[in-house]
Amino acid sequence: MKLSEIKHHLNTLNTIGFKLPDGSLVPAHFHVTEVGLVQKHFIDCGGTVRREQVINFQLWNKDDYDHRLHPEKLLHIIALSEKTLALEDLPIEVEYQGDTIGKYGLDFNGTHFLLTNKATACLAEDQCGITPPQKQKIRLSEINSSSCDPTSGCC
Repeated sequence: MKLSEIKHHLNTLNTIGFKLPDGSLVPAHFHVTEVGLVQKHFIDCGGTVRREQVINFQLWNKDDYDHRLHPEKLLHIIALSEKTLALEDLPIEVEYQGDTIGKYGLDFNGTHFLLTNKATACLAEDQCGITPPQKQKIRLSEINSSSCDPTSGCC
């Protein structure tokens, strides 16, 4: 999800809720303690220099049950961040404390923001010998049409 998308969704909500990948909800008394621009400048294992930028939201909850972040307050924090940090319409990454700090992608299901699992990947698979096997190409004319007989159990 990009910054413009979360702003759009926040304008349609009365309350904000975040759902973890396991289906549990981030406690309602969470705070967004940071909105930041994270820039990563790195070299992959194949020698290619790369740059990535994301907007980072850090969610935090403590025993402060008297305060709840409302959509208009988060929109204000985002607007201040856009002005101060000159944020562009970049993808959002969310940090949330579990057993350790977890990094998540962000989606929306119409009610809750969904923290989505992220995964590492080799960016130079072709140079590491990890390239997935190529699919075998076959001609449709070579397929035995009787193999897909509705009574064969293949459908």
